[in-house]
Amino acid sequence: MYDRLKILYQLQLIDDQLDDLEELRGDLPNAVKELEEKINSMKDEIADMETQQKESLKKRNDNEKEIDKLTENQKKFKAQLYQVRNNKEYDALTKEIDHSEEQVKKLEVENDSLADLSKTLTDRIEEIKPSLEDLKKEMKDKEADLKEIIKANEKEESKLAAERKKIESTVKKPDLSAYKRIRKAKKGKAVVTIKRSACSGCHNIVPSQRQLEIRQNNRLYFCEYCGRILVSTEVADSASE
Repeated sequence: MYDRLKILYQLQLIDDQLDDLEELRGDLPNAVKELEEKINSMKDEIADMETQQKESLKKRNDNEKEIDKLTENQKKFKAQLYQVRNNKEYDALTKEIDHSEEQVKKLEVENDSLADLSKTLTDRIEEIKPSLEDLKKEMKDKEADLKEIIKANEKEESKLAAERKKIESTVKKPDLSAYKRIRKAKKGKAVVTIKRSACSGCHNIVPSQRQLEIRQNNRLYFCEYCGRILVSTEVADSASE
């Protein structure tokens, strides 16, 4: 059991070092991710507006064809007015002419609205593009900074990762499962020691009897307040050597 506790604490020490290297990157990873999301959102917005413009243009072209067709029909109907033989035929033709004129006006109004929409979309796209380019430049700069930090610590991080993999392979599955669960919940610290009679993770006092039991190194003990795994100073010192 002593070795199980020691291995768990060694794993925690390795993860502490990896966490420190991660902290050196600061907020850059999140900043790059947020910029990427903003850029993709802007690109999607532009793509959506360009699609609307294409659809608007197609609709306007279809309307123009329909207007031409209606105009031709009007000419035919007006020509036929000189050939009518009675009032009934005259009324029918004038009705068709009036209907065609109404349809033409309706389509022309729709085309004007579509043209206005297209112009509004163009203005909006031109307004967004400079901001998009600024974000791209900012992301490129932050990516370069992040890459530089990663490169500076690449060897050390690679060495630690290999060491971690080796240690993790020796941890018993139930122990590893508990370790990962606690580490995720507590944002890093899963295995801690007792300092000044308190859990060094949450700083709550550990009862004297429990401290004696922990020093026996014969099983896993969890802090009753924060749930972290508690190990004796002896185990911690041995793992740190």
